[in-house]
Amino acid sequence: MKLKDEIGLETTIEDIILENDKRTISNLRPLLEKNYCEQAAELIFSNPKKAIITTGFFITGPNKPETDGPSGAIALGNSLESIGFHVTYVTDEISSFVIKNLTNAEVIEFPITNHESSKTFSKKILHSIQPSILISIERCGFTLEKKYKNMAGLDISENNAKIDYLFKNKIPSIGIGDGGNEIGMGNLKTNIPILMPKVQEPCVTQTSKLIISSVSNWGGYGLIAALSIKSNKNLLPSLGDETIRINKSVELGAVDGFSKKNINKVDSFTIEENINKLEKLHQLLKTLKIPN
Repeated sequence: MKLKDEIGLETTIEDIILENDKRTISNLRPLLEKNYCEQAAELIFSNPKKAIITTGFFITGPNKPETDGPSGAIALGNSLESIGFHVTYVTDEISSFVIKNLTNAEVIEFPITNHESSKTFSKKILHSIQPSILISIERCGFTLEKKYKNMAGLDISENNAKIDYLFKNKIPSIGIGDGGNEIGMGNLKTNIPILMPKVQEPCVTQTSKLIISSVSNWGGYGLIAALSIKSNKNLLPSLGDETIRINKSVELGAVDGFSKKNINKVDSFTIEENINKLEKLHQLLKTLKIPN
């Protein structure tokens, strides 16, 4: 859906979540549907009842989870619960303490272990929960060699649970990422090394739908905005609630992915810059007359 800005140009959800692109992720946009957030929202509405949301990205140095991912995951989970979904979060020991303090929903800690044990644990989760949709937001995914690489190309496999195995099935799924190395980016694995030269070993794990954004949290907000349009109800978090979640993540020890510091930033963007994207999406819904 679109709205017109002050000079009459049309702005979309995708335009908003791809603003301030610092990683050239926007180079991938022509390879996706123009309304890829709405496409993902349609997939969710077509597969109701139970959702698994996974997030959590390990940052070397401080050896802590980053601030991008958790707050967006919880905001998305809350929106799904409001339209009737049962939501379960899956992460690993690196990020579980953050997620558990941001939600009252079930949080499953996926063990950091070998491939066979990870496959077994994955099957156990899927059998137990019987999810109708899987969503990954800012979760590092397998390279071709089944390693986990961060944006600097460093191997973080020893600190990353092999949650990819949840996505090795026919369950409808959505991947949200901002760097080329997250679950879902496998949809564009041959294009990423060309269009994002700094990422020569992209994630190869695929999802049914892919959402790209300058910051993964913003991609989560974009998906919620699209869900809002389809449900004709504003499901976006309030600016205050999302500010509290990001600040709480920092209080719990999460770090900014760019500076690796325990500061109130997400991918180098201040709280105000992050909330600005959410505010723009609220404005888009208001212009489209989507009720609160």
